[in-house]
Amino acid sequence: MKLGRILAATCAVLALASGVAMATPSTQIWIPSSDVKGFKEVNIGVDNYIRFSDAANAGPNYYDLGVTVGVLPLENFKLELGVDYLTDNLGGSSNQAKHPFMFNFKAGIPEDAFGIKGMPAIAAGMYNIGTFDRGVSGNTMQNIAYGVVAKTFPIIGRISLGGYNGAEKQLGEKINNGLLASWDRSMPEISDKLWLAVDYMGGRNYNGAVSVGGSWAFSKNTSLLVGVNVYNPAQETLTGGKPTFTTQLDINF
Repeated sequence: MKLGRILAATCAVLALASGVAMATPSTQIWIPSSDVKGFKEVNIGVDNYIRFSDAANAGPNYYDLGVTVGVLPLENFKLELGVDYLTDNLGGSSNQAKHPFMFNFKAGIPEDAFGIKGMPAIAAGMYNIGTFDRGVSGNTMQNIAYGVVAKTFPIIGRISLGGYNGAEKQLGEKINNGLLASWDRSMPEISDKLWLAVDYMGGRNYNGAVSVGGSWAFSKNTSLLVGVNVYNPAQETLTGGKPTFTTQLDINF
């Protein structure tokens, strides 16, 4: 697999796009999902978050080039590792642009694992593990730890519930945690290629948001998600900013 050439081509796509601060594991739209990459599975993600407003308090645009790899040769217990190049449109004035590399990992057990029918999926991990820590201002180390449980129901689709806790220094004292919840479902009534989701991340910090979107699978290995993120009212000066339009291209190997 010519991964180097694939990454170079993906970077070219990024150069033509403009690109909220999330270094992503396998996700729904905004929050981590219970899905975990299998052994030797590789995902390249190109995520853009573009503000609907250009007001002074709108917040920056972000774009994220990420690679996630499954590293455990087990069927019922999986582990993925990821690295992201995450930057914004603020250039040299932004510590995120100066220190763009962020890391994530996730371990999980799929639904019906170990032959236990009806067992929910369980996953836990960390993301937004940054590399820059020089006090509160401009710190990129959100270091968000989370856990989610998910179950797929006939007709309804999959329901996921969990919670997270991040670094107070970056997310804010006593507002650095919250609920994770989502609904997602493939839509074979319309097309086997269509998938829809709604997710919610609680907390009056940078990352709290409600997101709605859907993806279309152009092939077995390539899909494009389009959605909207509306950020929770924040405490004091901590804010996720104005809503964003997101596109998320996923290429799987």
